Amino acid sequence: MNGSILVVSGPSGSGKTSLAKKLLDIVPNAYFSISTTTRKPRENEQDGVDYFFIEKESFLSEIDEGGFLEWAEVHGNFYGTSFKPIEEALQGGKIVVLDIDIQGHKTIREKFPKLVTSVFITTKNKSVLKARLSSRNTETSEILELRIINAISEMRSINAYDYFFVNDDFEESLNSLTAIAIASRHKQSLTDR
Repeated sequence: MNGSILVVSGPSGSGKTSLAKKLLDIVPNAYFSISTTTRKPRENEQDGVDYFFIEKESFLSEIDEGGFLEWAEVHGNFYGTSFKPIEEALQGGKIVVLDIDIQGHKTIREKFPKLVTSVFITTKNKSVLKARLSSRNTETSEILELRIINAISEMRSINAYDYFFVNDDFEESLNSLTAIAIASRHKQSLTDR
């Protein structure tokens, strides 16, 4: 495979998805992997653009058929990364950008240890994270609290990532992510594939 994989993780509300998508406008030959989920679309989300929205039964069938590179159950919904488009992008020499959780990062790193560069993105504190999540107006107070608890738990995995930064300023964070993406093409391990 001629490409590389950039894993972007962090708690909901950290801005990781916005940064990863904006990265595509800057970094040539990058491919953003659209995850498949069983959760319902939020307002303004589009099928095939933000996620592939499918029913739980279809998701479970795809698991049984080995169609996912990685998958996890998060907040009662399933999320997964389909294998075929990733494989095609890697064969085409692209930087595959994956916006996935810590479980997915672990799985991808085990499957492609020499191709993966990873970055964990978060906010400067819990109150900023809670404010960002609240401003979405998409979660109940119970789900919001669950996301905060999960964010605290996810922070324990920061050391498993190659890079870490606080998304306090979007442009500065985008510059950092861009530098990491470009550097990922030149990792020593890529020459040893």
